[in-house]
Amino acid sequence: MTARCVVLACVVLSLLPQPDSWVAAQENDPHIHVVVNLVQLNVAVTDRKGNYITGLRPQDFSITEDGIPEKLATFAEGNESVRRLVDSADATKPGGQTDKPAQTTTPAGPQTLGEMVAGANVFILFDTSNYMYRGFVFAQDAIADFVRSLESANRIAFYSYSRDLSRGALLTSDRAKVLRAVRTTVAGDEAALYNTLLLTLKDAAQYTGRRVVVVFSNGPDNSSVVPPEDVAELAQSAGVSIYMISTQEAKLEAVSTAVFERMTAATGGKAYFAKSWRDEKRAFASIRDDLAHLYYLSYYPQANPNRGWRSITVKLVGGNLKKYNVRTRKGYRPQPSRFAADSTAAKSEPDQSDTSARKLPGQQSR
Repeated sequence: MTARCVVLACVVLSLLPQPDSWVAAQENDPHIHVVVNLVQLNVAVTDRKGNYITGLRPQDFSITEDGIPEKLATFAEGNESVRRLVDSADATKPGGQTDKPAQTTTPAGPQTLGEMVAGANVFILFDTSNYMYRGFVFAQDAIADFVRSLESANRIAFYSYSRDLSRGALLTSDRAKVLRAVRTTVAGDEAALYNTLLLTLKDAAQYTGRRVVVVFSNGPDNSSVVPPEDVAELAQSAGVSIYMISTQEAKLEAVSTAVFERMTAATGGKAYFAKSWRDEKRAFASIRDDLAHLYYLSYYPQANPNRGWRSITVKLVGGNLKKYNVRTRKGYRPQPSRFAADSTAAKSEPDQSDTSARKLPGQQSR
């Protein structure tokens, strides 16, 4: 029996390719793929009065990651097509350096507000918990108007939540489908904002380009098991900006107010507190205006031994530009250990409630 095993092992080894043949096969294999992480940033530039600054060029921006200077890979403003400044192949050189000069052509300004938001993928998350019983119809009206105002945006998804997440309309360019989903929402039970926002971010993370999540909330979270810090970390790592509209007065919910403001600021978005349906409409208009003036920047990170949190700093170059304010996300974690890349619901048909928000894929107990 032992002799048989020895003979069989010798036959198997003789059939295996030798190391030299492995090297030759690798050298002749045309299907070698190199994965390079692209860091994407949504950047708003304003003056001291909050007015947006437009017409900036790639060379007007300086980006550092953990203090390491980075080279812009792509650039876009408003509705213009994203321009490639650095090829991914160049980014694979030592240090991510390239010999190609950056493009510096200033794009023509957009003509209409609808054109200015073209290219954005917008995920709307609507609170349908029992907090929303009063003013439910007014909230639906405000969201419907917001959807109509984004007629030239790339695609829109509409989700709603109470204890669980319901994907009413997956990311689509069909505005009628989104509006139908808005009108068919009904009020539910307790609110699990952070659970469902985490699931929404996982969906958004599957796409590239400019991605934003707009949350309409009417009260605090009272049933999530996910802390807001985890939600903010995933948004920062995926490069998704979060905007939040709360119908509660800031002074009535001090804790939620602080959390909303920290979370949105960390991701490059904004938080609004609307006391009436008129304020809600103004908040949606402000978000639309903000999306219209975002700069889209990206870069391939230089060699960086840090596998944990990486801080991002975006500044304007030139004495006359340093006076302006820059708003974007604060940083990211290359591969967040708490989150699994297993979000699959965005590929299925809408009009169904997803897995219970209390059982999140990849979630760890804290």
